[in-house]
Amino acid sequence: MMKTSLVLLCCLAAVLARPSDTYTDKYDNINIQEILENKRLLEAYVNCVLDKGKCTPEGKELKEHLQEAIENGCEKCTEAQEKGAYTVIEHLIKNEIEIWRQLADKFDPERKYRKKYEDRARAKGIEIPE
Repeated sequence: MMKTSLVLLCCLAAVLARPSDTYTDKYDNINIQEILENKRLLEAYVNCVLDKGKCTPEGKELKEHLQEAIENGCEKCTEAQEKGAYTVIEHLIKNEIEIWRQLADKFDPERKYRKKYEDRARAKGIEIPE
């Protein structure tokens, strides 16, 4: 009984110590592939985050947290958000390099985060061009 209580107490402590401060999962079920394959939708999201156009609620949420997510290694991202980020990065690099460069210029003008994430991207088969 004492052993079980100790295990439960340790589990509770681990849960309480774990940061519960994650980004909302409200939009985790958005079909990212549909957005990436639709030039009009993709450009609308890009214009939103680049302050060049109106934002949907999803775009506004993305815009609010994108810089922080880049800076902290997506530590507040849900699993779906982190997976989606890699999907978007890979698509932009392979198919929309000019959009990729615009986003990099805005969110990483000194290229300090690029260096931080290059190895992680390569491990997932993504080559980041200059």
